[in-house]
Amino acid sequence: MKNNFIDNEEKKEMEIWSDVDVTKYRSDTENIKQLKTMAKDYVKKHETKMNIRISKDELEKIKQRAEREGLKYQTFIKSVLHKYITGQLVEDKAKTAS
Repeated sequence: MKNNFIDNEEKKEMEIWSDVDVTKYRSDTENIKQLKTMAKDYVKKHETKMNIRISKDELEKIKQRAEREGLKYQTFIKSVLHKYITGQLVEDKAKTAS
């Protein structure tokens, strides 16, 4: 299956994980803990914090939409930004024309 929305960093990560035989770790709790720690460390090294100012009304609307999607609002914002920069978020011209 070809996915046109995967960026180069995600492709590299997929290649790395395809080489890992995770089945041998499933029965070993210590190895599972180690894998989780490694994953958290990887994310920490490759993410950075960002602060923005936003109106209370807009933030409340974001929180409501995130709740409908079943996400925490910060996760929702991150998801929307990721989709936008990778071209997966498509503007609905009918809604923006009004």
